[in-house]
Amino acid sequence: MATRTIALVTGGNNGIGYEAVKALLQSTKQYHVLMGSRSLEKAENAIQKLKNECPDATNTVEVVQIDLSSDDSIQAAFERVKASPGHVDTLINNAGATFDLEYVAGKVSLRDCFMKSYDVNVAGTNVLTWTFMPLLLKSTDPRLIFVTGLSNVTQASKSYFPTPPQPAGWPKKIEFETIGYRCSKTALNMLMVDWNHKLKADGVKVWSLGPGLLETDLGNARHLAKKMGAKPASIGGLFIRSVVEGERDADVGKIVVKDGISEF
Repeated sequence: MATRTIALVTGGNNGIGYEAVKALLQSTKQYHVLMGSRSLEKAENAIQKLKNECPDATNTVEVVQIDLSSDDSIQAAFERVKASPGHVDTLINNAGATFDLEYVAGKVSLRDCFMKSYDVNVAGTNVLTWTFMPLLLKSTDPRLIFVTGLSNVTQASKSYFPTPPQPAGWPKKIEFETIGYRCSKTALNMLMVDWNHKLKADGVKVWSLGPGLLETDLGNARHLAKKMGAKPASIGGLFIRSVVEGERDADVGKIVVKDGISEF
């Protein structure tokens, strides 16, 4: 394991995180992947699925239980990784949550829709990054990635994703809402900028990655995402791997998307 690149992927049991784990397992480079997951049961099921899908993979994966809404869980995960393998080469902050559709369904308040997303996507991600930084700085090639999701702001001349123009009147009829999630992910980009600033002297390569609209279970709305033209989540996994393996080293400190650079 000492010769393998150690990659920690939060939210690695499903969606883009799962595809990132899978892409690293299938790489010709050597990896030991730490699959971060809130649920040990879901993670074990995901690992079994990986064994079925990647029977010839020589790279390795293990589960690390992490709940981004719990400082105690994050600290316990840190102690686990500190004990073995003892360092992290690449930290992929992928885990995220959205509560927009729960608000649309009347299950949470508008305030909670935003605050719960910020707690996981921004505060939790920052606490985890801060906590794991001593292990990342032990790497000879430390890389820090924030998966920013649907945060890039379109130009005014282009259509505003994901809702079509709304007619006058109130309330608006919006079936697929993402604004709480997207605001939190835009805040995540600010986190990336700050961590890039803090870590310049340490030689850590830092990015935000926008993999685009992909088909995942985020918000339990896979069917709606697919209806809107979402592409396979595997695209995101391969994109993340390409950054881990150096293809976007010229774009450190930026929000990178598959075909270029995004803006705030």
